[in-house]
Amino acid sequence: MRKARERRRAGLFLAEGPREVARARAAGLAIVATYFAPELLAWDDGEEVSARVLAKMAYRAEPEGVLAIVAVPERGLPPDPTLVLVAVGIEKPGNLGAMARTADAAGADALLVADAQADPWNPNAIRASTGAVFTLPILETTRDEVAALATKKVAATLGASTRHTDPDYTQPTAFLIGAEDEGLDETWRAIADTQVEIPMKGTATDSLNASAATAVLLFEAVRQREAKHGGGTVRP
Repeated sequence: MRKARERRRAGLFLAEGPREVARARAAGLAIVATYFAPELLAWDDGEEVSARVLAKMAYRAEPEGVLAIVAVPERGLPPDPTLVLVAVGIEKPGNLGAMARTADAAGADALLVADAQADPWNPNAIRASTGAVFTLPILETTRDEVAALATKKVAATLGASTRHTDPDYTQPTAFLIGAEDEGLDETWRAIADTQVEIPMKGTATDSLNASAATAVLLFEAVRQREAKHGGGTVRP
């Protein structure tokens, strides 16, 4: 299960480290097997193996003492979603995991992954998400499926004439965010109702990291919705 195609074929992934294994368990995911090395970590269940064997099983170079084989959860898009993140062509698992973490923190209904270069069940994505991938609905999708969503579709685009704070995000909204090196191509921009740009004052960079752009846009939606409802924490 080191490669994405193996994870897809088996419907399984590795949760590595005590935090990830504990959170997968707390999320109610199906744990197929657990392995731990007593010389590295005291653990309460599973099969004991040596540190050397665990290192061969693990994806990361320095395992933390426990890993679990977990079934990929089968989830659908919740009915009538009001806040959705669409990650298009993201190449780095760490970025995709960070996007999932931010989407979960903002109360998004789902993360849709399109033109996937990175796999949300890659151990690096899981670690970067701090376990958000265990509870947030994550689905592979296509451009046509996103186009059919009954939400306002907002594309983050360099050079857009609309500032990201200008549109109304209090209605059902899906944010479309591409990889920072290429962004969204014309086919994805074409399905957007609005294209927005996040202004930048510096000159050393020409775009934000995809996970940073995610945070800016999602929490602008949260800000607007909380303001509309008179303050306080409001799940979109």
